[in-house]
Amino acid sequence: MSTESPIYNPEDVIKKEARGIEDETDLGEVQEVGTEYILTKKGTIDGDKFYIPKNLVERFDGHTVWFKLTEEESHQYKEHKTHLI
Repeated sequence: MSTESPIYNPEDVIKKEARGIEDETDLGEVQEVGTEYILTKKGTIDGDKFYIPKNLVERFDGHTVWFKLTEEESHQYKEHKTHLI
């Protein structure tokens, strides 16, 4: 039986690694979970921020939140592209 699940408690994913399932794209670390998006940040000072729709969560294995997207697809969710700031 697998412990991996797309169902997760939002508080459990804060400060966890975020990756793309297709090519293990590094999406940084989960910063917050909103009503529609999960905010991740890659890097420390002035790092890239990604606003990834919650429906793209593939699974959470307790250590990493895996998203259904590739590195190329992740660019559309960068902060400056989403207009969510």
